[in-house]
Amino acid sequence: MAEISLNPTDQAILELLNEGRCTPSYIAEETGYSRGNIQNRLLRFVEHGYVEQLGGGLYELVEDPREED
Repeated sequence: MAEISLNPTDQAILELLNEGRCTPSYIAEETGYSRGNIQNRLLRFVEHGYVEQLGGGLYELVEDPREED
C-alpha cells in the first residue's frame, strides 16, 4: 500500500476515529476544521484503505497509517 503523508487535519481525524466511528460533521465540530476539508481527507483515507465508509455518513478506522512508521 502506498504511503501517504499526514497533515495536522489527518492527525486530528485519526485521533477521533481511533476512539470510535464518526461522521464528518462530528469531526469538524470537535476539531474546528471545515466539514468539507474533513470530508476530503476521509475520502482520501478510504481510497488508501485506512478508513471504511459504513453508510449514513459514518466512518470507521480500519488501519491506522501512523502505525506503519
